[in-house]
Amino acid sequence: MKYLTSDPILETDLVLIYVDDNPAFYGRVEAITADVKKKWWQVKFLFLTMPAQVTTWTIDDNQIRGADFTMGGTPIRIEKVVVPEEPEVSEQPEEAGGSQKKARVLSLDRSGKKNS
Repeated sequence: MKYLTSDPILETDLVLIYVDDNPAFYGRVEAITADVKKKWWQVKFLFLTMPAQVTTWTIDDNQIRGADFTMGGTPIRIEKVVVPEEPEVSEQPEEAGGSQKKARVLSLDRSGKKNS
């Protein structure tokens, strides 16, 4: 059983949804609004599935922080994804080796032609 974390999910967060304790799909939190019940929330997700789906779940304070819950008897958990920072590309020569790092450009052109 996964216990809650201290940080709740927030709007625009990327989340991983676990179903039956297995990672199932990613989603983005689109909106969070207070529910009519105290300490409950209406959380609108964009699920990054094929096709993409928008849905709203009603979850409580613990569930918004990663606590386990069930939907129709199926165990569910929402886990905030920490998005890695893009690595910096240095334009300055390295001190020890004197070589210069350059950014690598990947082409999405599938025609077989080389970029110049």
